[in-house]
Amino acid sequence: MLRRHRAAAWGTAAVTGLALVVASIPARAGGAEAAPATSTIGWRACGPDGGAECATLRLPVDWSHPGGPTFGLAIARRKALDPAARIGTLVFGPGGPGDSGVDRVTRLEGGIDRFSDELRKRFDIVSFDPRGVGASQPVTCSAALLGARPSPMIKSSEQFAAALAHNARLRADCRARTGPLYDHADTLSTVRDVDALRAALGESKLTFHGSSYGTLLGEMYAETFPEHVRAMVLESVVDHSVRSTRRFLVSELAAAQDSFGQFVAWCKRTESCALHGKDVRAVWRDLRARAARGELSDPTAPGRPLPEFHLVLMAYKKFYGPDWAELASILATLNESKPPKGTPQPAKTPAEATATDNFTAQFCSDWSLPVRDYKHYAKLMRHTAKVAPDMTYARPAMAVSTCLGWPQPVRNPQHRLRVHGSAPILLSNAVHDPATPYSWAQNVARQLGRTATLLTYEGAGHGTYNRGPCTRDTIDRYLISLRLPDRATTCPAT
Repeated sequence: MLRRHRAAAWGTAAVTGLALVVASIPARAGGAEAAPATSTIGWRACGPDGGAECATLRLPVDWSHPGGPTFGLAIARRKALDPAARIGTLVFGPGGPGDSGVDRVTRLEGGIDRFSDELRKRFDIVSFDPRGVGASQPVTCSAALLGARPSPMIKSSEQFAAALAHNARLRADCRARTGPLYDHADTLSTVRDVDALRAALGESKLTFHGSSYGTLLGEMYAETFPEHVRAMVLESVVDHSVRSTRRFLVSELAAAQDSFGQFVAWCKRTESCALHGKDVRAVWRDLRARAARGELSDPTAPGRPLPEFHLVLMAYKKFYGPDWAELASILATLNESKPPKGTPQPAKTPAEATATDNFTAQFCSDWSLPVRDYKHYAKLMRHTAKVAPDMTYARPAMAVSTCLGWPQPVRNPQHRLRVHGSAPILLSNAVHDPATPYSWAQNVARQLGRTATLLTYEGAGHGTYNRGPCTRDTIDRYLISLRLPDRATTCPAT
């Protein structure tokens, strides 16, 4: 049985190919038994250019009962461009939670072009849709229920109770439509999926590059199968040792606030900023107040009001790039806009319509973030408002509200990493990352001890690999030749 940690009190291409049923793997006490290396995948051409290959692995829904129900893990590959120089397979762990690794490999623009030419020469690039995502038996729910999900801006006991009730209805609906995989979407289960993928690829050791939420998968793989790690890159690092709801919100929203501050400073010094010469924070406060009163038009749906939470979320997403110029332009346009006219009619969704939820089942199974009642929730929000006055209701607050009422204990609760016997691991993080704080990367590096080397990108945004030759070449050199940078290495902002 997979080692469990003690419970605590984030459109896909069609996948075709020969299905592979991975045989039951016997358990050993105190850990997970590794899958034997066998190369038996039936690949078929796929992707817009036909240059990728796709297949499906048939894997157990519940690894502790491998003879039970199964699901199809969608995988995709592009072969090394220089077979004579090929080192092996690089497995990419997608982020999110909810990103498609199949899309990452099959797409050309915004997909496989993420990887340098040098990496593509030396490795087969393989990725997958994590269980419950994309083409890997996606979590399916009522579109109407998903569309009616409450905002995290909960202002009363009645709204808190309504959010709990809605979450319970949505869980029941998604579970009924999705089947048993809904309760086995946690990252610990995906760790076993990745080891089965490693074995099916015929690799005795795993070369892994995890991005954002994919770093949690890498961390837990190194913890569970340390002897199978050849090389591992953790880019934009998730710290799964953050145990309390308050600490999670404070660390996440402090990073979002820092990114807002970076945006304000850029606008102040950059004449091309659409808000240059204005008090950006005052403009932002006014826009939030107008949105709260329903007086701001949604630029993506003319005539409809833009809710305050959606305004904050829109800005937060722009920090990932960071796309400061575009954000300034949007805010300047909103600042000059007039209130929406008339009473907007709610969008109608057919009762039988379904939609996929790539986030909730995985995230809420990986994080124990309990909130006792409305009084507790309001206290948390007041505290985070002091830490992040401009970004209080960014995506991390939505994550907490989405998981309200999730059954405890969760399948994969937070814990400090315990990695013993792994090959060296390279971490990389931006100092001004809005989603995975630099402090998270530092903390994970401390937990890994001598196993870890942290490469620091001194700029802003989410993700570091393609920030310039310094980060890209350093990471490539490690993946190809296993040469690590000095522990104090930093890369300048670009």
